[in-house]
Amino acid sequence: MERYHIEKNSVQETIVIPLYGRKLCTELFPNLFEDRKAVELIDRIDYDFSELEKRAKSTTYRFGALEVAMRENDLMIEAKNYLKEHPQAAIVNLGCGLDQTAENCDNGQCRIYNIDLPDVIDVRNTLLPESERVKNIAADLNDFSWFDKINAENGVCFIAAGVFYYFRKDDIKKLFNAMARRFPGGKLCFDAANERAVKIMLKTWVKEAGITSIADYFSVNSIENDISPWLKNAAVSSKGYMLGYNNLKDKSVPSLFRLMSKLGDGFMKMQIVRIDFER
Repeated sequence: MERYHIEKNSVQETIVIPLYGRKLCTELFPNLFEDRKAVELIDRIDYDFSELEKRAKSTTYRFGALEVAMRENDLMIEAKNYLKEHPQAAIVNLGCGLDQTAENCDNGQCRIYNIDLPDVIDVRNTLLPESERVKNIAADLNDFSWFDKINAENGVCFIAAGVFYYFRKDDIKKLFNAMARRFPGGKLCFDAANERAVKIMLKTWVKEAGITSIADYFSVNSIENDISPWLKNAAVSSKGYMLGYNNLKDKSVPSLFRLMSKLGDGFMKMQIVRIDFER
């Protein structure tokens, strides 16, 4: 089987790290998380994984893999709960990469949309092609014309994992308000963290991009102050994303990781934010 080549320092490379994290977590914590598709896709990609394999031996990187998995599990729970009330709804994965969270929620009736930048969708179309109810859409999330490609007549649940940290606050505010107007009765779920955590996460990227003020980028210190005031007709809530949906008391999880999870949800305000757009 011919493997898909991904260059170093390319836009496409950004999809490799979370994919490898899901593969690593499947191997380390199979009782908590299993993504066999990630394991399969790693073998179908022509990329030098040696650096990631070195990092995978460190405690920090292994905890990062657990973070990736818990975030995906949390978003799946929210999407599946929405489908219980709206079985024919659309599930829309924003900034999808090679993530299959939406497909893993498939109830056999819903519509699934995966949205990302054109370079990423090129990879996805090769490795994870469309089907009758699954569509891959190349789009910039800040260009709201992608709204027209979503059939939300039976409801819609948007999910986004590791995406909004790279957006400016003003752009997120515009996006959320546009979604609230266009998709009343819909739901948006995404991961967020406070400004302290975002500074750490974006440190290298910010330096390379020549950005002087990280404060302009999207972070959530508290939903009451940072999101709710933007949205007059929406209900906003949140849960810690490491321990809010799962207590991580599985034997495979080291006690150190549970402590780090507690610090993450508390000190870093790592959370899943849920926005219900009112009708």
